[in-house]
Amino acid sequence: MTTNEISTPADSPTQSASADGVATTTSLPPFGELAVMLTGTLVLPGDPGWPAASSAWNLAVPQRPAAVVVAESAADVVTAVRFALRHHIRVSAQPGGHGATTALDDTILIRTRGLADIWIDADNAIARVGAGVKWVELQSALDGTGLTGPMGSSGDVSVTGFCLGGGLSMFGRTTGVGAHAVRAAEVVDGLGRHRWIDDSTDPELMWALRGGGGDFAIVTAVELSLTAAPEISGGRLVFPATDAPTVWRAYAEITGTAPDELTLFASMLHFPPIPELPEEIRGQSLCAVDAVYLGSVDALDALLVPIRAAGIVVRDTVRPLAPGEVGTVCEEPDDPSPAYLGTTTLGRFDDDVIDTILARAATPACGVLQVQIRHLGGALLTPSENAVCRRITAAYSVMAMTMVPVPEAMPAAHASVAAILADVEEFYGGPLSVSMLGDNDPLAAAFSPEVIARLRVAKNAADPDGVFRSSRPVI
Repeated sequence: MTTNEISTPADSPTQSASADGVATTTSLPPFGELAVMLTGTLVLPGDPGWPAASSAWNLAVPQRPAAVVVAESAADVVTAVRFALRHHIRVSAQPGGHGATTALDDTILIRTRGLADIWIDADNAIARVGAGVKWVELQSALDGTGLTGPMGSSGDVSVTGFCLGGGLSMFGRTTGVGAHAVRAAEVVDGLGRHRWIDDSTDPELMWALRGGGGDFAIVTAVELSLTAAPEISGGRLVFPATDAPTVWRAYAEITGTAPDELTLFASMLHFPPIPELPEEIRGQSLCAVDAVYLGSVDALDALLVPIRAAGIVVRDTVRPLAPGEVGTVCEEPDDPSPAYLGTTTLGRFDDDVIDTILARAATPACGVLQVQIRHLGGALLTPSENAVCRRITAAYSVMAMTMVPVPEAMPAAHASVAAILADVEEFYGGPLSVSMLGDNDPLAAAFSPEVIARLRVAKNAADPDGVFRSSRPVI
């Protein structure tokens, strides 16, 4: 046992692999043996709870794992990994279903939602959370502390998964990507060892975990640096779609000089006329600007004057926010839904870019539900040498997303999103983080060939039998 290995009651793994060194499944293993070793639950195809246990949050992506382990503890993760090693089957982890992918097919899928511990050291601005903790849960625990974590736009995403993928934070212009906040991690590695690691004990694995995705180990907890946030304010400004040209130009003006404490998104929204939507947005096309600011609401209101003056404000939710309310600003859904999205970046956001995007995206005929522009820059430009997600050099990102109510609608959804992104190819601003990649984007859209080669070395060192399979496989 190494000095940083955590003792567990599970038995030791048998080291084995296929001829090419990658774990494989030649027949279904005896899952009954695994079931009796768990304190959590094993769910198999045909069981009553199988559809809910195996499905991704994005219902448009059909996941077909061989079995699902609903873990109650890190020891359950160790047990599942060691079982997989003995029986030559791959393992994947998904706390609540975000990160949907068919790459998880035929794996043992570990649901880590039950690893829900939260520990906060407010004096030293540090948090330690289990792999199943969602951002809304950590942020709510920080209410009243004057601190915030580097959360993204959705409170429903897990802290661990967000940081492993890089993580574009709502405070990223002040703090950098979410991965840069990771101080240490509790992992189960490819030898089935339960370890607590940091830069002093395993710097190469820590480098890979900070933005390289979940292909290197099953992370059961992370320790994060928090950011001082005595005041937070933010909200959404909504305008008629016809005001988009003037609103987006005002957005471009503000983001050209915005302080790092301010994050702004601008969106075109085309809501379908379906009864599931609230009446006030059903069948409507709207333009929205979302704002989050590390400061007072009065200071934010002053910064937003040009945007409010650019059109008819039909809805205004800007207000002081507690840390636990940050995930409500963009009004993203928490319930699973079928969708398809794609992303790219921009080196600039000026009249040419605005006219190019709105020429297609301003009307429902574009076929997408949302086209969203995110202002980057600030601390996101500051490089971190100990993170694979070193920095984001683009000035803005573009995301196009649409719903896929039935599988037959996927080709049209793909074509609509692809058309939006093709329009702005000439304005490309540079690579994305893994968490910002679209559904069909390869790892090469985030990293150079040299970085991918280093990731493969890190993968082979941490997971020599190739037992782990993430949503963005390195090998």
